[in-house]
Amino acid sequence: MNADALLRVTKALRLRLEQVAGIGKVFVGPLDDPDAAGASLILFLYRIMPNSSLRNREHRVASDVPPPPVVVFNNSLPLDLYYLVTVGTTPGSDEEALLETLGGAMQALQLDPELTGPDVGFETVHVSFDPLSTEETSRIWALFPTANYRTSIAYLASPVWIDPQLPAAVGAPVVVDTLKSGSRIDLPAEMQ
Repeated sequence: MNADALLRVTKALRLRLEQVAGIGKVFVGPLDDPDAAGASLILFLYRIMPNSSLRNREHRVASDVPPPPVVVFNNSLPLDLYYLVTVGTTPGSDEEALLETLGGAMQALQLDPELTGPDVGFETVHVSFDPLSTEETSRIWALFPTANYRTSIAYLASPVWIDPQLPAAVGAPVVVDTLKSGSRIDLPAEMQ
């Protein structure tokens, strides 16, 4: 993916959650944002970490226009994205309805944990439940002192690749071997 990888994955995850909560019922952003009022679910990207197991690997991507059939990026940055999914503050909704929406979101992500297709640049990003300790949850909510605590769960989206703008140049394949072992090469006079 390109530099817009974080945005693409966040939008794809929001679309997945909107299948449960309803169109326009998932707010992406801070938990205390006034624009989050009326949202059934709030999706907040709270941590971005390099993926340690993929960090020094090349990233292979199917080419849009072969040849070559695969484009190889050597300096890509593989990331793990950590999201907090929180019940919203929809006016008139009771706690039971909000918890039912949260349970539906968990069910949807468990049944289909892969984000794929054009929304994520034809990559595959796996979304998995990430259990948080009470201490970790408290630290996240401490970032928003004006927001009242609400039931929250965390998800990990991985790997999310940020590739260089252009892949490394690939040399042309050798078509004919013009050098024979033991043979002498005569250079033109201007190159001697």
